[in-house]
Parts: sequence; structure tokens; C-alpha cells
Amino acid sequence: MDWDSAANAFAALGSEARLQVLRVLVRAGGEGLAVADIQERTGIAASTLTHHLKFLAAAGVVTQERIGRSIISRASISHLQDLARFLLMECCADEVRKAANDG
Repeated sequence: MDWDSAANAFAALGSEARLQVLRVLVRAGGEGLAVADIQERTGIAASTLTHHLKFLAAAGVVTQERIGRSIISRASISHLQDLARFLLMECCADEVRKAANDG
């Protein structure tokens, strides 16, 4: 993952409402949820929810698929895992380097 993709994804998660929507979708798993189901679980108004979902989809953390008359939204687990790896890939590197120099 590059810096620009990571920054876009983290920006999308910078809203409490979008973070709430994403957590609901993560809990739902691979089946995802229709907008009405997300609205029921979050209490976010439909028009506002649609805006948040589009923002999350543009950042790649949510995918959307039309099935019949419904749009099913799913958390992009692989993208979220890449984002976590990006954030943690150098975890504690300075501690290891310091220990090697001190030892």
C-alpha cells in the first residue's frame, strides 16, 4: 500500500459516522448489508448514510454491489488488512535498532 492510498483510507475513517458504518459492515462479514439494514443498525438517516457509503467506497474500504433492487455494501477486509499492515509494518523498529546498538 502506498502513502496516498493509506492517507485516503484513513481520511475516510476520520468521521465517527463512517467509522460506525464500517464497524457494522465488518461485523456483518462477507454477506454485507443492504442500506436499510445499515440504517437500522446505526440510526443514520438514509441520505446521509448514502453519502458516507460513497465516501468509504471511494477510499476502497467498502465495496458495493447491486443485487436486484438492493445495493449490498461490504467491508473490504483485504484492504483493511493492508491498511493495518501499512500502519504496523515498522512497529518497534527503533527499539530493535537501539537494542542492537546497545548490546
